[in-house]
Amino acid sequence: MENPTGESADGVLRLDFDRRLTLQFRGSAVTSDAGLLAYRELDDALGLSAMAGEKLADARTGKNGRHALVGLLRQSVFGRLAGYEDVNDAERLRHDPAMRWIVGGKAALSAAASPSQMGRFETRWLTAQKNLSALVDLSGQWIDQVHRRRPPRGVVLDMDSSVSPTHGEQELSVWNGHYACTCYHPLFVFNDFGDLERCALRPGNCILPTAGRTCWSRW
Repeated sequence: MENPTGESADGVLRLDFDRRLTLQFRGSAVTSDAGLLAYRELDDALGLSAMAGEKLADARTGKNGRHALVGLLRQSVFGRLAGYEDVNDAERLRHDPAMRWIVGGKAALSAAASPSQMGRFETRWLTAQKNLSALVDLSGQWIDQVHRRRPPRGVVLDMDSSVSPTHGEQELSVWNGHYACTCYHPLFVFNDFGDLERCALRPGNCILPTAGRTCWSRW
């Protein structure tokens, strides 16, 4: 076998979103999340994170913002894509070579955000009222960006509610007689491709909507 490591004969494999990053076989010095690099390439090609960076407001003050807001968003989103459920996983992920390059900026040369940094991002900066309003529309704008590459002839929207049980004194957590639990009662709108177009977090005592479908064309 001429190239047992899978590398080409004329050089290593480089990724388009950051040409400094190369893929080489290095024995045990590997990441278990290298598949995320393909998602990062797609993200860069479609400009999804860049779009989010334009919509989200950075409310941080002072000069302690080590990572850009869009980098923190990438670490949050890509961590979920890899199956990590909360910010505690950032303790390990901040040193993971794949995650460091996905976050970009200073993280590529040192470390990504710590659990405390991610906690502040998700519970303080991202929940500012202006950012909450931007997040409501962001998923639909991402879907539009993808569809511009290959516009569908039409879109079928499916709207339905769900139940999200709560176990504490969370704000708007209310008893729902239909589900027989204390919960939130979020409303979701999906398209026929399985993409989440929009969602709304609602109090648990909202009345049940009638599930329905509608077909329409964006263009």
